[in-house]
Amino acid sequence: MSIDDFRADFKKQLAALYEPEEVENLCFLTLEHVLKMNRVEISLSRKQNIHPSQRKELEEITARLSKSEPMQYITGSSSFYGLDFQVNPATLIPRPETEELVAWIIDDVAQGLLKEEAQDMLRLLDIGTGSGCIAITLAKNINKATVEAVDISQNALATAYQNAKANGVKVDFYNQNILETQALDEVYNVIVSNPPYVREQEKAMMRENVLSNEPDSALFVSDQDPLIFYRKIGELARKSLAPSGALYFEINEYLGRETVALLKNIGFTDVVLRKDMFGKDRMIKACMALT
Repeated sequence: MSIDDFRADFKKQLAALYEPEEVENLCFLTLEHVLKMNRVEISLSRKQNIHPSQRKELEEITARLSKSEPMQYITGSSSFYGLDFQVNPATLIPRPETEELVAWIIDDVAQGLLKEEAQDMLRLLDIGTGSGCIAITLAKNINKATVEAVDISQNALATAYQNAKANGVKVDFYNQNILETQALDEVYNVIVSNPPYVREQEKAMMRENVLSNEPDSALFVSDQDPLIFYRKIGELARKSLAPSGALYFEINEYLGRETVALLKNIGFTDVVLRKDMFGKDRMIKACMALT
């Protein structure tokens, strides 16, 4: 079997599950992972025969993809903000829109918007860290920062710890159920969270590879109280942010106005709703206006 033969078979098997552009991308990712070649090398070697052991591995990956298993779980890794992260069914797969949230924080820090006068070290907290992608990326890109992260899942924290080690940063990880937390122990310049926000009624709009593989506890909230995490984290943050600090959230695109109203009701006087690259209400920054 040549590379061209594999590509033809791959596209035929996955055509009913994915859009043509996504099938093409998955095919290249599969070949890159197994053959250890980049896309240019693959394109220049289309007639090259595939070794039987590599062919077996390619077929195994194709079979797993045909059952809607995410490519990131198959390879065990995902890219986020230029860094590599281990991922597994205990963690969400990092999304591009979360990169935009992180970029917002990094930009605000670079502009000095979150720093108190005469303050040397910033203190950051990531709530519901999962793979650790937010906390680790912030630690990697912000100098003189102490970064902490919490999650309810011990398995997720074990993965996050390995990711911090692999990316050469120090993050203090803690096992914590934020909904049962009465108060945060420190004062923070930044509190950030990408909490569960998908309502049960929205499951029908989600793809099978997400529903069948990614952790429900990190995705879904009840239809009756979809903002439960935003309310709790907002209340905790209101008492634990430094005067010029800010709370950042990734949010449900359908509940932007409701989330803004909730945070204002808690006591935040300066709340900004921002759209992502796809034009969807996706992130919020909340702070107290300085007088």
